[in-house]
This record gives sequence, C-alpha cells and structure tokens, in this order.
Amino acid sequence: MNILITGGGGYVGSVVIPQLIEDGHHIKCLDRFFFGNKFLSQEKFESKIELIKDDIRWFDAKILEKVDIVLDLAAISNDPAGDLNPEKTYEINHKGRARVAKLSKEQGVKKYILASSASIYGQQDNVANENAEVKPLTAYSKANRNAEIDNLQLNDENFSVTALRFSSVYGNSPRMRFDTAINVMVLDLFKNKKISVHGKSNKRPFVHIKDVVRAYQAVIDAPQEKISGEIFNIGSEDQNFEMGTLAQEIVKFTKMKCEIELSDTNDHRSYFASFEKIKKSIGYSTKHTVKEGVEELFEELSSKRLTDTIETKTVEWYKKLLSDKNLAKNYLVNDTIL
Repeated sequence: MNILITGGGGYVGSVVIPQLIEDGHHIKCLDRFFFGNKFLSQEKFESKIELIKDDIRWFDAKILEKVDIVLDLAAISNDPAGDLNPEKTYEINHKGRARVAKLSKEQGVKKYILASSASIYGQQDNVANENAEVKPLTAYSKANRNAEIDNLQLNDENFSVTALRFSSVYGNSPRMRFDTAINVMVLDLFKNKKISVHGKSNKRPFVHIKDVVRAYQAVIDAPQEKISGEIFNIGSEDQNFEMGTLAQEIVKFTKMKCEIELSDTNDHRSYFASFEKIKKSIGYSTKHTVKEGVEELFEELSSKRLTDTIETKTVEWYKKLLSDKNLAKNYLVNDTIL
C-alpha cells in the first residue's frame, strides 16, 4: 500500500518507516527535516520512499493523491515544548493535523491514523480506559484532544479514522530523543551516575518504541470495522510506573551504582492507563519491556554506537529554551522547533 507519514523524520517515524518498507509498503514521508534526513536517504530505501520537505499547515493536497493510508505523526512533541508557545502548539498539533485529516478524506484516502497521547488523561485517581473523562492540563495534551475530536468526526464507511493514545515512548532510534522520561534517566545515569526525579509519586504509562511500530502495523492490517472511529490506548499495564519507582528499576536493570534524587513538582499530570480495549479488539499487546529498553540504550551508549554529542547538544539547547522564555518564543514563532 501507499502510506503517507507526516513527521516521519522524527523519533518514532524513523523507526516506523524502515519496518513498513520491509513490510512491502511504499512510503511518502512529509517532514520539515529540522534534524536532517540522512537516515531516510540511505541507498537501501531508494525507490521505496519519497521524502517531501514540507509542513502540514500548508502542503499541497496533491501529495495525498493515490495514498491509501495516512499516519499523522507531525507535532510539537511534548508537554514542556508545547507550553513554550501554546498558540503555536494549537496551530500545529490541532489545526495542522485537522487539515491533514480533512484533505485526506477529500483526496480519497481510506484510512487515517492519528498519533495522540495518553497525556490527555491529565490526573486520574483510577486506571484510565478510553471511556474515562479526559483532563488535559497542558497545551500539548489539549491540542491532542482537539485533534481527536475534529478528526474522529470525519469517520465514515469510506474514511476510517483511528486515534492512538500512546504511553510515554522510550527506546533507541536513529533520530534519538533524550527528553522522554526513561531515555533521559538512562542518559543521566550513564553520564553522571545520578538520576534526578521531579515528581517522585507521579504516575505514567510507558511503551517501547518497537511496540509503537507494532501498534501501527496492527492497525494498518486490522479490519476496518474493528478500528473505524475508535480510540485506543497503546502500552501495557505492567509498564504503569510511579516515577520514583521507575528510577529505582532503571538502576537495578543496569546494575550501576547511582544516586537517585527524588523531589516533588508542580507538574500535576499523574495517571495509569488500561490497554484491554485494543487487545480485545484486534489482538494487539506489547512484547518489549522497560528492562529490555534500558539495557539496549545503556549498551548503545557504552559502545558509543549511540553518542551523546548531538543528543546532548539538543538537550542543552532544549533546556536553554525552557529557561529563556524570550528565546523560546522567538524559536517557536519562527518554526525552528517542531
């Protein structure tokens, strides 16, 4: 099938695309490519992928011609970055992705899959399933929820819309991110022999990036009647962790001597999620564990196959954005961080 992936040059997309090519699909990747497209430009992908440097807010709808499936991954990618400039976050993560879905339907695309986030649950006393009241607390999570509402309304017998609420993703990627909880904890342990946890009792669900890929494969292959108009949480109950406990588990997995610094936070996002719905609907469940992900990352860092050069510069730059609001606003207004 012909699949268009928006944001395909990012952390998740750069793992999803090679697998979908191996599955026999032809890929169109639409991305701003702020971090380059070297990995996706490899000779082995020639004739199997079309790289389109563009933006979801203004790309030409002709790109969607003869496309069977759209995976909409393009977004400002987390809560802290989203809160730097909420207006820009809504423009991209909500309106931009609503535009992708609308144009997809108009161009005859059969299946549209939205990358949403479990962060829209906000703060929950009980384990949240897909019927739980959502309580988005940040610009990022509110924009995700708005995109779900707008895009699911487009669902009909000719245009299948599915929203996937992903847990916090971890694991190795060609376009590595060290701003997600598990990834940054492993990096801090490796570099500093110290993990700092802000919000030790806050609860989060997690999912290995390889299981994110498997979720996309499962939904792509699923019968339309099983997924059409549906929302699915993606993750597993055994990867619901309190943040302080998670840090202790990471230290145990690596067998490293490490100081763990625990503190509270004014971040009120705290929730566990249920993943029964997708298991019952299409038989999907995760295969990969936090232990596996942590060991892989630590081995990649130790062997220097994954260096912290570019990634550390990115983290330092990102932290600078968080501490300097004027700088952050300027970067976001000029669309240099997506």
